[in-house]
Amino acid sequence: MAGDLRRRRPAGAADAGGEEEGDGGAEAAAKAGPPSGGEEAGRGRKEALGWLEWSRGWMGVVGEFFFQRIAASHLANPLELPPLDGVSIIVTGATSGIGLEIARQLAQAGAHLVMAVRRPKVARELIQKWQNEQTEVSMPLNIEVMELDLISLDSVARFADTWNARMAPLHVLINNAGIFTIGEPQRFTKDGYEEHMQVNHLAPALLAMLLLPSLIRGSPSRIINVNSVMHTIGFVDAEDMNLTSGKHKYRSWLGYSNSKLAQVKFSSIFHKRIPAEAGVHIVCASPGIVHTNVARDLPKILVAGYRLIPYFIFDPQEGSRSTLFAASDPQVPEYCETLKSEDWPVCACINYDCNPMNASEEAHDLETSQLVWEKTLEMIGLPSDALEKLIEGEPVQCRYGQQKAE
Repeated sequence: MAGDLRRRRPAGAADAGGEEEGDGGAEAAAKAGPPSGGEEAGRGRKEALGWLEWSRGWMGVVGEFFFQRIAASHLANPLELPPLDGVSIIVTGATSGIGLEIARQLAQAGAHLVMAVRRPKVARELIQKWQNEQTEVSMPLNIEVMELDLISLDSVARFADTWNARMAPLHVLINNAGIFTIGEPQRFTKDGYEEHMQVNHLAPALLAMLLLPSLIRGSPSRIINVNSVMHTIGFVDAEDMNLTSGKHKYRSWLGYSNSKLAQVKFSSIFHKRIPAEAGVHIVCASPGIVHTNVARDLPKILVAGYRLIPYFIFDPQEGSRSTLFAASDPQVPEYCETLKSEDWPVCACINYDCNPMNASEEAHDLETSQLVWEKTLEMIGLPSDALEKLIEGEPVQCRYGQQKAE
């Protein structure tokens, strides 16, 4: 299907900027220009992407837009999945777009699917629809619905507490849900964080950390983060993750791209620090440029463009393939361990064509990734030694949800 992952590795970091793809809406920000702040602050700390890195990132976005369908032409649509009976999988944002397709196909492959969603009623209606589409001889779908709202870190902590209380194994966590409020003014959640950063990075990071005990029970298990090519034009200042310092003028595309880069950086340190014996593997998967609900927020002329050029843009079923591959292919855990043993600086990344890909050059900076890791733990209310304690089975106090993960 996609070759042998175990015999492959990403291209070198020097090729980073244009080797990946992301979710729908990427091209909407192309005309906005690079973030303010300059390429370097003299000889001091880097404060923004340089023009070369930024330009390379946008070249990658444009190139993938025109050639993603050709590059992925070898893939079946829908992707053929192995039997998943007995495999427990949580999918966030499972009622629309890519998440809906991911959930539907996993359920039909026999997985015990948990739809973690803001609108449980919509999820139950989808389950009924899918069940009605099953043939008379098919087994009933094994799906349940749990409420989860990433705009609230309390909701994330309560969700994890409810699941962990079952003392049941979790085999795959798919952090799919995300937002891109194109052209909208800067907004903050009740937790005090910029919306893109919380929904796309902080909440999924908290969910993954708090569910670690259940993922260890389900070992070998996987955390799959649905990422985006937009991370290639992002730059994360660990001391300004809310973009409130004034060093960078807020733009919606900047908030989005920074959140996606933060996710890659956090995932990379997570990948490096979790011991092999824990059996939890972390992957960032890029779905390609996909026509999803994000297009509803685009200017009318761009919405019309989406409809006029369907050949270039993936539909949600096509966009679901890289995540489904990352969640189900038996080669993925070994590939993750290979990168760890080779001390590769970035977690495993799977491209929209189900092949290994490289993250951006900025994602390879381990020093700033470590800062993002530490700041993220602080922002999501976990102690700096939370990972080590959770791996050892010790309780960890979380500031949100008034819960302990055990």
